Amino acid sequence: MEQYLMDTNVVSDYFSASFSVAGMALMDTAIDAVPNISVITQIELLCWNTDEATTQNVQNFITDSVVLDISPEIIAQCVALRKGKKMKTPDAIIAATALAYGFTLITNNEKDFANISGLKMVNPHKL
Repeated sequence: MEQYLMDTNVVSDYFSASFSVAGMALMDTAIDAVPNISVITQIELLCWNTDEATTQNVQNFITDSVVLDISPEIIAQCVALRKGKKMKTPDAIIAATALAYGFTLITNNEKDFANISGLKMVNPHKL
């Protein structure tokens, strides 16, 4: 069974139910299988300035997720990505995490992850 790593933007879009039926189905499948997120996504989600109900939903989502810390392998992948491409460190860590675990990255931010060798991506907005 395919495993996924969720980028912050798709979590936000999931909470606002802004996907097509097919996009929501993909997200439901990934979430039902226990969502995987990078520690970067956890940080970004916790920084949202939002109402109490959404804050609680975000905290529940994080609690139900596998939060993947930065390992030596992820650091090595991140360094290689940053040296080879112009990309922001948080995006490089997220991409490196997906690569290190062999996960497909679910993102709506395809341009920041374009042309990364071996990175599998899916955009639920395009399903």
